[in-house]
Amino acid sequence: MNACRRPLLKWMTAAMLAAILASPQVVLAQGAGLGAAGELVDPDVLRVCADPSDMPFSDENGMGFENKLAELVAAKTGRKSVAYTFYPMATGFVRNTLRANRCDIIMGYAQGDELVQNTNAYYRSTYVLIYKKGNGLDGVDSIEDPHLATRKIGVVAGTPPSANLAKAGYMRNVRPYPLMVDTRLAPSMAEVMIKELKSGVIDVAILWGPMAGYYARQIDPDLAFVPLLNEKSGHMAYRITMGVRPSDQEWKRTLNKVIRENQAEINKILLDYQVPLIDENNKLVTH
Repeated sequence: MNACRRPLLKWMTAAMLAAILASPQVVLAQGAGLGAAGELVDPDVLRVCADPSDMPFSDENGMGFENKLAELVAAKTGRKSVAYTFYPMATGFVRNTLRANRCDIIMGYAQGDELVQNTNAYYRSTYVLIYKKGNGLDGVDSIEDPHLATRKIGVVAGTPPSANLAKAGYMRNVRPYPLMVDTRLAPSMAEVMIKELKSGVIDVAILWGPMAGYYARQIDPDLAFVPLLNEKSGHMAYRITMGVRPSDQEWKRTLNKVIRENQAEINKILLDYQVPLIDENNKLVTH
């Protein structure tokens, strides 16, 4: 899956989104045990609901930052191992994973979605602008900047920056990228967009920060990378939580304790993947 996937279908934002159109791949985890307060949370295995092909968030080889966070949560809650139920992050994801009791946690879920019970947020991120340095755009930090009026702008169709582009009157310059991409069969739209920025097909890319940071570092670390913290309208920043079943109150409290006591270690994992972290005052978090 892809695009702004974390404010889940992540975005809408996350930030983050692209739905997988083919038949779902489901890997069943171990059977549920009886957890605290009669909750159906396995006390020995961290059973994670995840997309098998959604870098930089998760993948079946354990390379995403949500995979690393799962390992941290398992260690801090005394679980002996991590087991996955893999299903594309698309329509039906929660119903076929968490709500079917096949797993006990979704590692990244936008705050406020009613399909799950949210833990406290463990990070906050934002959409970003990416452009080549020295190409007449140095210092641009807002979608409404007049320097963008004649530039070719890449944006994922239907994501929040589109509304600001329309308000600024820049939609005539937009090159839209599809929201729905099967990332098992095709590259992430973030990867495609940044490669086309580097090759000159577009002058500016606007992407959900966690995806943008990961692919920009891989493709060209020297690109300007500007978090959208100065927009006069629209919602560019989102809080990301862990998602659990509404019935699992004790499990939620346990996870909130893990987040509270291990925020520095969580931040380090995220920053290692170039996730732009911002605090509640819209200041960048650097450690």
